[in-house]
Amino acid sequence: MKAAVAGAAMILWAATGPAAAQEGAFRRVLECKNEGARVELYLPENIVSGLGIANVRLARPARGYYALDLSDAGKGKPLEPVRVSLTTDKKGVVVNQYTRKLPPTTVPVAGGKVSFDKRFAEDMECKPFNGE
Repeated sequence: MKAAVAGAAMILWAATGPAAAQEGAFRRVLECKNEGARVELYLPENIVSGLGIANVRLARPARGYYALDLSDAGKGKPLEPVRVSLTTDKKGVVVNQYTRKLPPTTVPVAGGKVSFDKRFAEDMECKPFNGE
């Protein structure tokens, strides 16, 4: 019985939380990992029309979600809002974790090694942006 009540509470929270304010679906456009964690970046599906950077409309910064997956460490996978933009040379994607007051992180479009924060997301190996 307690599990059913907890499950109902989670559904109610999810329906009224920040993600509910967003319209439409989100698509994963970035995957990174290190030895202890994974990072995923999600953008609204209405600005992603296919694979590769050319199929993501980032002429203006977009609101997305950043997930730091610490499931292996028993800490879960929280989502946080971020602002995502493209560098002027179009070779990098800037992820601004403004809610955590961290400096923006530039991820090479072709993929590579980056650090999002000093606690869990250092030395992350990222796949190419929107390359699934």
